[in-house]
Amino acid sequence: MAIESAAPSSALITSDIVLFGLIAATLGLIFWLASGPTPFWKKFFTWVPALLLCYFVPAFYNTVGLIDGEHNSLYNPIASRVLLPAALVLLTLSIDLKGILKLGPKLLFVFVAGTVGIVLGAIVSFQIMEWVHPPVVAGDTWKGMAALAGSWIGGGANMVAMREVYGVDATLFGQFAVVDVAMASALMATLLFLANRSTQIDARSGADTRAIDEMKAKMAAFEAANARIPTLTDLMVIVGMAFGIVAAAHAIAAPLAAWFGANVENAAQYSLDSAFVWVILIATAAGLSLSFTRARNLESAGASRLGTVFLYFLIACIGMQMDFMKLFDRLELIAIGAIWMAVHVLVIWGAARLVKAPMFYVGVGSMGNVGAAASAPVIAAAFHPTLAPVGVLLGTVGYATGTVIAYFVGQILRLMAGQ
Repeated sequence: MAIESAAPSSALITSDIVLFGLIAATLGLIFWLASGPTPFWKKFFTWVPALLLCYFVPAFYNTVGLIDGEHNSLYNPIASRVLLPAALVLLTLSIDLKGILKLGPKLLFVFVAGTVGIVLGAIVSFQIMEWVHPPVVAGDTWKGMAALAGSWIGGGANMVAMREVYGVDATLFGQFAVVDVAMASALMATLLFLANRSTQIDARSGADTRAIDEMKAKMAAFEAANARIPTLTDLMVIVGMAFGIVAAAHAIAAPLAAWFGANVENAAQYSLDSAFVWVILIATAAGLSLSFTRARNLESAGASRLGTVFLYFLIACIGMQMDFMKLFDRLELIAIGAIWMAVHVLVIWGAARLVKAPMFYVGVGSMGNVGAAASAPVIAAAFHPTLAPVGVLLGTVGYATGTVIAYFVGQILRLMAGQ
């Protein structure tokens, strides 16, 4: 979550148009190098996934002051409010819903374990810091942690909701927003790295990947049987359909969120008063609905590939908000976040090993909590583009439960703080 500031940007590049071109050119260069034009780059990308560079290179631009990753229009509204829902439409267009349901209860078990890990992580990190360095968790720190729990179980909307519920001070909220970005960024980078090695990891752990393999094979067979060179008409229909649905989703979402906020008593607890939540839900529902129609044939013309392009741009825009140097501003809060995240990872990893779940379940289950619908499909697509809708579905579950669970986490932390 970006931290608002009234100070003028000191970045070398301040034009959104120039920034857009820089990010697009960077992505193009990374993928060209990943194609292996020389033996060095072929070997380099054997170890370093292109997806990871799409995340870290823009972060480097922001850290050295070449760009201002926070104060621009690329992430919000372009990437998160336009390209993300468009990508969801195109990636869900060809989804085999029955195949997703066949992934079974193991996926839900791992996802719930991730949520439990976030709750336990809050309690454990608070207690450890109280033993090691009590001033860190003194005063209203628990309020900031409650807000962070909202983000890590649900998303940004849930974090803001918890800020309102507990009256979190603006400065404290901003400091925990930095922890949010730092830890979530580190987790995403780790999961992107592991996604590239998921086959080897699953083989060593003896994970049961039959459901995922069957789903990917079915999608690959469908694409191979129906693939064709896209015509101009195909591309115009794909683009028009995607952005037309995005426009309709935004047009419907704003009044719908306002109506729920005004007429439904517990709407805020479930983030139903957030227009963004409704945009994501409407875009996903529209894509799933189209998957039962002839529009599914647009997959053979490259609909999911175009959706994946949008996702890569989103990854770069998320990465450019990260400032490596800010990780050291308040190390004590970073320590809370690191302990917290470590507990989450240990719990979800242990749950996955218990039921022999594949690495994909760990990645999408973890980011379905920490990153919600904005980031979970990115991680899911890193394993395979056809799996992105699984991330969407889990992310929306996080949106629905984040505020309620985070509220109870806040109550537990309040008791621990003696208030």
